[in-house]
Amino acid sequence: MKTTTILLPAVVIAIAAALSSIFIVDEREKALLLQFGQIRAVKEDPGLAFKIPLIQQVVRYDDRILSRDVDAMEVTPADDRRLIVTAFARYRIADVVRYRQALGANSTTAAEQRIDTILRARLREVLGSVPSDAILSSDRAQLAADIRDSARDEAQALGLDIIDVRLIRTDLPEQNLDATFARMRAEREREAADEIARGNEAAQRIRAQADRTVVETVSDARRQAEIIRGEADAQRNAIYADAFGRDPDFFEFYRSLNAYRQALQAGNSTLVMSPDNEFFTYLRDSGGTGQGGTSGAAPAEPAATEGTADTAAPEPAEAPVAAEPAEAPVEAPAAPEPPEASAAPAAPAGN
Repeated sequence: MKTTTILLPAVVIAIAAALSSIFIVDEREKALLLQFGQIRAVKEDPGLAFKIPLIQQVVRYDDRILSRDVDAMEVTPADDRRLIVTAFARYRIADVVRYRQALGANSTTAAEQRIDTILRARLREVLGSVPSDAILSSDRAQLAADIRDSARDEAQALGLDIIDVRLIRTDLPEQNLDATFARMRAEREREAADEIARGNEAAQRIRAQADRTVVETVSDARRQAEIIRGEADAQRNAIYADAFGRDPDFFEFYRSLNAYRQALQAGNSTLVMSPDNEFFTYLRDSGGTGQGGTSGAAPAEPAATEGTADTAAPEPAEAPVAAEPAEAPVEAPAAPEPPEASAAPAAPAGN
């Protein structure tokens, strides 16, 4: 009974001591083994580990990639246009011993504060050395890489590894938005005016070239037409000369008939001329006397009406009925103009 009473507490104490000397390191963690505040061992591999109960203490640190957002801050780029920048960082604890020594027991809060300080300083340094257009353009990825590299060197002294830094937003202050938008509108309007001016210049150049091409084309076409027309007229005259040269009397008779057709028309058939004029050659009979009067006879007496100022000579009679020769396929050359009729009436023959 006394043995059982003594052994049972001893067994319980032994089991408790054995359990307290064993601890588990998770794969997402790193562990420091402290003895009286001094670092005795570093446990980075997952699995079971041992410690001295009541003397040694285990401190665990997250081995995963951690995130830290930087509050919105105002930066002044090289062109003095203020910007509101928001960023975040991804980091992890690379060296738990240095991390513990640099930040102490309350290392998590101290690490976040130090990371904020480092990132803010690096953001102002890098973004302040470039114009705002570079920050707002595709170059911001390279700027973020520069911020990461400069912050990484300083964070390594704390046992931290800055994996990535990104710019979340880059905005203008509220008081600068209106002025910035007005300047952007003015720049776009100027660019639009330049494009319109260049377009109008190109349009004028193309239009002038087209007008010149039209004039040259029309002139060339007219020149070719005149050449072709001249060649056709020459060919026509050669055909007429060859056709009518075979019978000159018939050619003269044909031209006279054409002249009669054009001169003796309704409303335009009053002629004042001598009856023996050559114009009436083919209107006379075989004896030399035309139907309108004899060759060499005196012209007709003027009209007896006193109020008439002009009296026309008697209208010559039409030529004897005869079959009109067929016209040539091509229009004959223009007939000679008949003698110009005198406006004054024919004077009566003297005794």
